[in-house]
Amino acid sequence: MPILRSKLAPATAGALIALCACTVQAHDITNALLSSRAANCAEHAAHNTSKVMDVQNRTPFEGAVQITVIGAECTIRSNAVPNHDFNATGRFRDRVRTQDQIYTITAQPREADQPTPLSLRYDNGVFLNGVKLDLLAAGCHGVGNGRIGCNDMRTPYRYDPMAPSASFGTDEHNAHTQPDGTYHYHGNPMALFEQKQPTQASPVIGFAADGFPIFGSYIQVGGQLRKARSSYQLKTGQRTGGPGGQHDGTFVDDWVYVPGSGDLDECNGMRQDGAYGYVITETYPHVMACFKGTPDESFRKRRL
Repeated sequence: MPILRSKLAPATAGALIALCACTVQAHDITNALLSSRAANCAEHAAHNTSKVMDVQNRTPFEGAVQITVIGAECTIRSNAVPNHDFNATGRFRDRVRTQDQIYTITAQPREADQPTPLSLRYDNGVFLNGVKLDLLAAGCHGVGNGRIGCNDMRTPYRYDPMAPSASFGTDEHNAHTQPDGTYHYHGNPMALFEQKQPTQASPVIGFAADGFPIFGSYIQVGGQLRKARSSYQLKTGQRTGGPGGQHDGTFVDDWVYVPGSGDLDECNGMRQDGAYGYVITETYPHVMACFKGTPDESFRKRRL
């Protein structure tokens, strides 16, 4: 029976938990660092909990995430509470509230004939701690206050929430809340995998809406362990119209895909150990720029 092993830190550093794909027992994954590189969601079946804190509001939360497998599909159900403390540095407009999130992921993802662009209609993925990935902002330069209301994907100069100059109030985990209190990431969760001194390539830390895995940042290249490099590069020169100024990464439009300039393809993915997956990067697009496959309808957003 395949298993997923999680290394707990820091309180129980070095300890391993073996999670059988048939288990229904709950395991504490508070501050867990994952180690499994299994690219199939069925290998990560588990029923896990955590105890964490909203730091600024001094409010305790209990996380819960259950991953089950039926046939060729995995279901990830969670209350959207992370497995780590949060909001030590954030400027959240709304307080975190527990949710009832249910996502369905194919265990047999396939590449589509053409990549599917990201949009505001779909969440992008869900991490193994049960918190979703929602990369795009609904804010564009010149639309309202620049933070909400920009729902037409054709509108230029959409802000990148991960850009420091964009000031979206994200916390130390690159996350903040939606109006209904849903905690969600805009990039690297700064959790779930070793961020600084790994001894092996990064594990699978989540799954995109099309079923392909999301790996942490570190890859093995020619015997060297290093962070993967995005193939998106900053445009040169000044912006034409809009906000003007230098292309500095404040807006998604500041970046352009340059094939072969990095390790990853146009969707920010690559093959590792024979399996395709997206990779966390330090620069845009941070996790993914498009879907290599077809996103499941369970990731379609409801109106907030």
